[in-house]
Amino acid sequence: MKQLVTSLFLLAQIIAVAQYSYEPSQEHPFGLPNPNAPKEIQDFAPLIGICDCLSITRNKDQTWAAPNKMSWKFKYIMNGMAVQDETLKEDGKHSGSIRQFIADSSKWYVHYYSSSAPTTVLSAWEGNKKEGKIILYRKQKAPNGMDGFYKINFYDIKENGFKWLGEWVNTNESISFPTWKIECTKRKEK
Repeated sequence: MKQLVTSLFLLAQIIAVAQYSYEPSQEHPFGLPNPNAPKEIQDFAPLIGICDCLSITRNKDQTWAAPNKMSWKFKYIMNGMAVQDETLKEDGKHSGSIRQFIADSSKWYVHYYSSSAPTTVLSAWEGNKKEGKIILYRKQKAPNGMDGFYKINFYDIKENGFKWLGEWVNTNESISFPTWKIECTKRKEK
């Protein structure tokens, strides 16, 4: 009986380890993509890890502010079924997102949170990877009341870094007003 209990205990430990084998670990500090996740989980694969970035936003007078240094970390979460990111900025304004691909709608849904604007309901963007860019949208009116979107662009995505652009666009994207730019270089792993 003791041998049966020991065998069952060992089997339960093996199952528990296998059940969470895609989570961040000492061997894989940013986790791994789960092979049972939608194939689109690979859209963010080049971003997984830590990047050193320069973030530039607009001042109230619409000029570009001085660059703000930040680190941007991407990792797999929920046992490799989703992606989470977090930024740590030199100016003390930190943020993050949880990114899930929902196969039924064939879209990414990105839920954003920030230390500078805590909220009870997270804002969400949705979109896809097209032509090497990850493009996400959220409805947002312009200051003059014109309908449009805040559009997020991940582009120039390479293994050694990427660029990011946040811009307001009207509904047919004939008007674009960039408000935030980020350039990132992948940190070398030690």
